[in-house]
Amino acid sequence: MSDPAVERDAAEAESAFSHPAVAPDATAAYGGHPDQVVDFYAPRGGQESAPLVVVLHGGAWRAPYDRQHVTPFTDFLARRGFAVANVEYRRGSSLPHQGAAGPVAGRWPETFDDVAAAMDALPVLAARALPRADLRRTVVTGHSAGGQLALWAAARHVLPEGSAWRLPAPPPLRGAVALAPIADFLLAGELDVCSGAAMQLLGGAEDFEARRAFADPAALLPTGIATALVQGRADITVPYQVAEAYVDAAAKAGETVGLTLLDDVGHFPLIDPAADACAVVAEEVAQLAW
Repeated sequence: MSDPAVERDAAEAESAFSHPAVAPDATAAYGGHPDQVVDFYAPRGGQESAPLVVVLHGGAWRAPYDRQHVTPFTDFLARRGFAVANVEYRRGSSLPHQGAAGPVAGRWPETFDDVAAAMDALPVLAARALPRADLRRTVVTGHSAGGQLALWAAARHVLPEGSAWRLPAPPPLRGAVALAPIADFLLAGELDVCSGAAMQLLGGAEDFEARRAFADPAALLPTGIATALVQGRADITVPYQVAEAYVDAAAKAGETVGLTLLDDVGHFPLIDPAADACAVVAEEVAQLAW
């Protein structure tokens, strides 16, 4: 007997991935590795200045999933009047190892090295590539694993002392909008989100607990950065309880985080320009950016 939830997820994924990739207006490197690049999309329309939205793509931090699958989403944001930076970063190896069922998730420390380097380089790179971008109104967003990276990018000033990624002051962000983020590594592990991707990202069980303090958004609170989460209640890839756990952790740390739960919405409509949920995401970004 077919599972309606699985069928819904498959249909939503098919819709989200059916759009052709959209070429950027410019591309710039923030390092020497081929994956250390950012694609820039200029705001569509005649406005003199536009907020900058930094997009960190998902895909369980695994090599097969690169930034191309979110280019329709980045183009959607550009058509909504935003300047957009679509960041690539080093992901896991293309081959399974250590008993993993598929390609391993992420690289430690390279995945975090890259996101930190990209965020630090963006003010200069974006000023060159997107003259109309108002860098004073920068919002970082990301989907799924990219949602974790977006929350992490907004929390680098609260990383443990001695971390090479730690910032001396809060990053210059208007806010962070995380879309179905893997935002609590302990609960994600309990629910086996993306086949144990969070544990793989941190290098396996041996290193998980020590490294979690440097990577788990739920352990990096409060940030003082305006933060909103958007999540589908019908998501079977990253269940909405993971987002709720992050919001609860924030509340315990004395911080209020917005959470928009969308009924009858799964994982992929949040980045699907054909879905109503994508318009909700754009509105959440706009509320922080404008």
